[in-house]
Amino acid sequence: MFPQNFPNEYSWLKNIGVLPRVLQEAIPLYGTAEVIGTGSSKTILSWRDTLNQNGVKISGYSDDGVPWCGLFAAYVAFKAGKAVVDDPLWALNWAKFGDPVARRGTDGKLSGVDGRKPSLGDVLAYKRPGGGHVNFYIGETATHFVGLGGNQSDQVNIKAIPKAQCVAVRRPLMTSPPASMKPIQLARSGEIAGNLA
Repeated sequence: MFPQNFPNEYSWLKNIGVLPRVLQEAIPLYGTAEVIGTGSSKTILSWRDTLNQNGVKISGYSDDGVPWCGLFAAYVAFKAGKAVVDDPLWALNWAKFGDPVARRGTDGKLSGVDGRKPSLGDVLAYKRPGGGHVNFYIGETATHFVGLGGNQSDQVNIKAIPKAQCVAVRRPLMTSPPASMKPIQLARSGEIAGNLA
């Protein structure tokens, strides 16, 4: 499941137990990159085609020059057997995915819903100048969420994004979360530093 180019600092994911289904689907795609310049990644275009063929409408995605973080999230959610949000290319639509875990209130603070905390495999929706971004929670530092996502520097990788940009944390619907689905405290290097539960 873990590709050869998967970063060693996140190798703890191999030993944490059964991973949330979305991460089981996302991790093998690590390193998938768009084609720079003319042309598009056949792999990324195949995600669009698979979704369209299975009733998940992806419109407006003609090539990998179009932002594709939402396409990646949709493909992963679909492969994991989860319902995909309407218009999944719009990253901020992922703030409506699954169950709420945390959201930004009118006071500007990100706070948990019903005592929940962001956990391994949750969906993180971010607002940024000109649009949004979406990825899957791997862990966090005091100031950043660390997420596995698509179109992060034009590829699928793991990236730290300031918590201040996160507008919602959503959990895939499931009947029995795996034991690994918990808050993860990371060192700046990406290595696990502790459990926030």
